[in-house]
Amino acid sequence: MTTLSKRLDQVFKEAIKTQQPVTTSTLRMLKSAVRYREVDLKRQLTEPELVAIISTQAKQRREAMAEYTKAGRPELAKKEEEELSVLLSFLPPQLSRAEMQAEVDRVIAELGATGPKDMGKVMKGAMARLQGRADGKEIQEIARQRLGS
Repeated sequence: MTTLSKRLDQVFKEAIKTQQPVTTSTLRMLKSAVRYREVDLKRQLTEPELVAIISTQAKQRREAMAEYTKAGRPELAKKEEEELSVLLSFLPPQLSRAEMQAEVDRVIAELGATGPKDMGKVMKGAMARLQGRADGKEIQEIARQRLGS
């Protein structure tokens, strides 16, 4: 069992004991997603796979927050924001915009990317390096700016 998985279990148990409904429900959904993936793979998840699932769950919360805000439902957006903060506590520290830009620039230099046609290669390399530490939409936005597309 990975250390992240153990930490997830500990926090889940603590949230149940201290009656934290948002944390409990968020971690219950996360544990369910992890379990589904383990059943699919017929093995325990590695640390990077677990980070990927947490990142996916966080992305879903961000998208839901945006939709609820657009629909004029601030109470539901606030709930999603609370769930997102719980999920982010299990991810590596998020990079600042400047750090993301520097990393995307390194990937572009290493690949020798020159224009919009290299966007796929740049995104693949950048996402591999920044997995769990940065939002894919922001990385894509930075790569677009740098490649001039």
